[in-house]
Amino acid sequence: MTEALSFFTMAWFDPSLLMLTALGTFAGIYIGAIPGLSVTMAVSILVSFTFGWEVNNALSLIVGIYIGGVYGGSRSAILLNIPGAPSSVATGFDGYPLAKRGEAGQAIGLSTVMSVIGGLVGTLLLATAAPVIGDLALKFAPRDYFLVAGIGLLLVGSLAKGSLAKGIFAAALGAIIGMVGMDPVTAEGRFTLGQIELMGGIHYVVVMIGLFGVAEAFSMMHTLDQAPVKQKVDKIIPSLAMVLKFLPLSIRTSIIGVIVGVLPGCGGDIAALMAYDHAKRSVKKPTRPFGEGAYEGLVAPESANSAAVGGAYVPMLTLGMPGDAVTAVIIGALVIHGLNPGPMLMVENPHIFWFTVGNLTLANVFLLIFGLMGIKLFAKMVEIPKAILVPLILVLCTVGTYSINSSMTEVYWMLGFGLVGYFLKTFGFQMGPVILGVILGPLMDTSYRQAMSSVGDNPTVFLTELFTNPLSLLLTTGLILILLGNTPLKDLLKRRKAATPV
Repeated sequence: MTEALSFFTMAWFDPSLLMLTALGTFAGIYIGAIPGLSVTMAVSILVSFTFGWEVNNALSLIVGIYIGGVYGGSRSAILLNIPGAPSSVATGFDGYPLAKRGEAGQAIGLSTVMSVIGGLVGTLLLATAAPVIGDLALKFAPRDYFLVAGIGLLLVGSLAKGSLAKGIFAAALGAIIGMVGMDPVTAEGRFTLGQIELMGGIHYVVVMIGLFGVAEAFSMMHTLDQAPVKQKVDKIIPSLAMVLKFLPLSIRTSIIGVIVGVLPGCGGDIAALMAYDHAKRSVKKPTRPFGEGAYEGLVAPESANSAAVGGAYVPMLTLGMPGDAVTAVIIGALVIHGLNPGPMLMVENPHIFWFTVGNLTLANVFLLIFGLMGIKLFAKMVEIPKAILVPLILVLCTVGTYSINSSMTEVYWMLGFGLVGYFLKTFGFQMGPVILGVILGPLMDTSYRQAMSSVGDNPTVFLTELFTNPLSLLLTTGLILILLGNTPLKDLLKRRKAATPV
């Protein structure tokens, strides 16, 4: 125990490790706030720079970038409705309406505190339950990933405001966009229209920037003469009463974030969307209606996407399997430094586990400090006249999109999706279901085909396993219940119950 504590506090008392963690967290916040500059990209570049460093120094900087970058995307989501990262898409659903109400300062302050709480819950579960959670992740078969993706797609009921039919259409559109490119099983082109440029698919970040950023800029052109909303930045740090009020929701959604983060291929973006759906279903009396500036709609995704970081580290440290794209890069960094990620890592290099836990905790402390700095300056962004803000948004979106793969083709795609998003918004469609489809459609498709291949393409065996395997049965039951909850049957049962005489 004493040895574990010394490894845990290593980064806390070593000045160089302390400074590297702080620098990484600070840089991550501002990298994450810029659409297109992903945390994965930043960590990938860092691995090449830290090749000759000591492993502890490299991991400290990488952890800081990771923690800060996941949170940083919330700032642009709240202020401009442009998620800096896919994990911040759900944050904008209520964060941006709060900024339009003049409460950007309080929204960013609350998102910072809840991100830290989520990060600490994720780290705590990593420290206490890593082997158990890691074993659970191993039990997930392709059919279970198919069910998880199916459950995720049913979130359209929560993300589609007003019309479920429009939500289903938007999710289906997103799924088709997500499956453009080379078929992962047969390597044949899908929805490519014979164009070689489309064989590589359409990057989901390009879709996200177009639908949220460019479409929002086009919408602003209708109100260029409208005076900007003055922001209340006198009250940034949320009160203790407010934090305690939302703490139960934050802890619940943090646990959702950890569980989703553990599953390879499922990251903070899916965790945040599932947490948002949970908040809509479980909170009976929100501060405001969801989608109109409910603080609960900010708390849930921000807690979940930060907690998913701790979840993603679980399979990486215990099984050698990446929980998301960033931990896949970190595995590469560990290998470069002569370590062997997986079960033997805990035996051969036990200090790495506790050092990482301590480093994640330290990075969350720095996140609280740096996250509450500069908010007044950031909030002023919303007060910029729209005639100046619109060109700035378009330039920011263009630079961010081009930086993904240094491709002008993707910039054209971004502008195209901006036009699509503008018309969808004009006719009352929500952008959330589209992004949901882009992310989950390919996962559902690949998992289903892998599951069918594993049973010799026999649908009877596939359906039987859904009800005979305990984990699959649990997920199938959850999927059926959520499906019923999204149909008129639920309202019919409620009306019948209300009409039944006591």
